[in-house]
Amino acid sequence: MSSRTVIRGGLVITASDEIHADVLIEDGRIAALAATGTPAAGALTADRVIDATGKYVIPGGVDAHTHMELPFGGTFASDTFETGTRAAAWGGTTTIVDFAVQSVGHTLREGLDTWHAKAEGQCAIDYAFHMIVSDVNQETLKEMDLLVEEGVTSFKQFMAYPGVFYSDDGQILRAMQRSAENGGLIMMHAENGIAIDVLVEQALARGETDPRHHGEVRKALLEAEATHRAIRLAQVAGAPLYVVHVSAMEAVAELARARDEGLNVFGETCPQYLFLSTDNLAEPDFEGAKYVCSTPLRPKEHQAKLWQGLRTNDLQVVSTDHCPFCFAGQKELGRGDFSKIPNGLPGVENRMDLLHQAVVDGHLSRRRWIEIACATPARMFGLYPKKGTIAPGADADIVIYDPHAEQVMSAETHHMNVDYSAYEGKRTTGRVETVLSRGVPVITEREYTGHAGHGVYTPRSTCQYLN
Repeated sequence: MSSRTVIRGGLVITASDEIHADVLIEDGRIAALAATGTPAAGALTADRVIDATGKYVIPGGVDAHTHMELPFGGTFASDTFETGTRAAAWGGTTTIVDFAVQSVGHTLREGLDTWHAKAEGQCAIDYAFHMIVSDVNQETLKEMDLLVEEGVTSFKQFMAYPGVFYSDDGQILRAMQRSAENGGLIMMHAENGIAIDVLVEQALARGETDPRHHGEVRKALLEAEATHRAIRLAQVAGAPLYVVHVSAMEAVAELARARDEGLNVFGETCPQYLFLSTDNLAEPDFEGAKYVCSTPLRPKEHQAKLWQGLRTNDLQVVSTDHCPFCFAGQKELGRGDFSKIPNGLPGVENRMDLLHQAVVDGHLSRRRWIEIACATPARMFGLYPKKGTIAPGADADIVIYDPHAEQVMSAETHHMNVDYSAYEGKRTTGRVETVLSRGVPVITEREYTGHAGHGVYTPRSTCQYLN
């Protein structure tokens, strides 16, 4: 039985176009678009009609940086693949790319199999995986080739977290050389973790134990230094580089310089760096612990440079780095020692709305909103044009978005499995109304109609931006 849906009367917004058009969906894919009110639109017939008059019709968001069920600091991220993907759908995101983790002493395959087992049958929306490489050796390098062949085409390395995820420059160079050969993309957490550990130790010795010191020891200069070093190592290896969660203006400057030199270097930032600051880390009574993440929140003056980077395309993607830990019982592990606060913020449900607020505030155009949240992450990680756009042949991952509805973000009303909101009390304009994943309604007029297991694993091709 074939099923057909028509979405009528909305303003279809993609990264390249805005057009009042009706959209025909057939068997989970977009079959046709026709300008509203034309004979062609009148000829689109369907079993189900969705009225999008006065609304935006946008591609489902692609969040290329999430951590569901991530083990960290003796605990686990509080969202499972079930709760996290459901919350993502509520926020208008229809694809996540999560991180499978290789533990030191284990193979990439073991890590990937573990993450497949966590996610399979649990997800409300489609998902894919990057691979965290924690142990670079000859066997790991061979495995990278095999993973690229089967659709895991990006590998994350850490210049931070010595003793856990950390890779030294030699290990990074070897992995980059391999990715230059196999077409993979190295994603880098760029912070000088060795130097940061010295500053952490010194701060604690001085009795500086509060959450705000987390931001003070993870200095912007050490993010910029690591970003510069990662860029030059990638240049030596002849490999592309994607720097995750860029938070500091000095790091943006390093990316801009590399791109001006014609290097295949890309940068991602996250809503927390655009909307929050060290003011939040300094909140009294240990409330600042809610905002501990790495890279850390920066002083407010960094925000303007991040917005500028998004406008000039020196930053290409906004992902969430969604890695939630409850305040009670998890963030509290760091009372009396900021270095023991689990690093991470909840945000997978808030990203599309916060970026729409940026459109309302004049930071971004509507098409740029879709570009940085849907199309570019899909292209960057080999999911386009299946994901990230509204065009014939694409998966029918579509959001009906009410640009005029107002909401107040709050832990009371969000759907993430965490006991606080990083944006508590923030008023925003714009709200998700209906979400289709491969043509199936997951959110229907502000009601959850999806289910665990609808989302399928999606292998990826290689990065579509390489010269």
